[in-house]
Amino acid sequence: MAMRCLVSLTSPSISRDQVNSRGFSSLVPNSPNSISPETLSPLSTRGASRGTRLLGRPRVSIEGDLRTREVDGAEESDGPDFGVVSIHHVGLLCENLERSLAFYKDLLGLEINEARPNDKLPYRGAWLWVGSEMIHLMELPNPDPLTGRPEHGGRDRHACIAIRDVSKLKAIFDKAGISYTLSRSGRPAIFARDPDGNALEFTQVE
Repeated sequence: MAMRCLVSLTSPSISRDQVNSRGFSSLVPNSPNSISPETLSPLSTRGASRGTRLLGRPRVSIEGDLRTREVDGAEESDGPDFGVVSIHHVGLLCENLERSLAFYKDLLGLEINEARPNDKLPYRGAWLWVGSEMIHLMELPNPDPLTGRPEHGGRDRHACIAIRDVSKLKAIFDKAGISYTLSRSGRPAIFARDPDGNALEFTQVE
């Protein structure tokens, strides 16, 4: 049985030009000076349109100003129907925004969403594209303990990013001196923490 989900296409076009920040090696301890942001960008294809860099798009058709997505095998639900579309963003706390941008933008190659203004919030931050969703970095005090957390990020609360090649990211982490663990189930996935201890999973997809 197919379920049809309708999503508005009226949102304006968005510019995603990169912004400059200090290099990763000057902000994160024990990182080599030879790291080049242009060669350490496995998570984005520069110049690609939003939503096509990490994951394939669902099968869609256009009806007027609505996007129709066919979800094969989905059953009708008797639960509340308030129009769930997707996860919009994940919010992560950071102590120093520049240091976090060196990790997410320079090392991982994520691009800043320039259309999200940061001057309207009472704290510093940045919005980064992850496919068609975002990570919101927020420079705020962290109420959680930074020590005593599980060594394996898969046993901690974490955000998961789908990528194409875990082996390439592993090589990048090795070169940058970033600690990581592999999936305990044997699937192609790698777990690491950002400079503030936020756990991240990177899972390989076709």
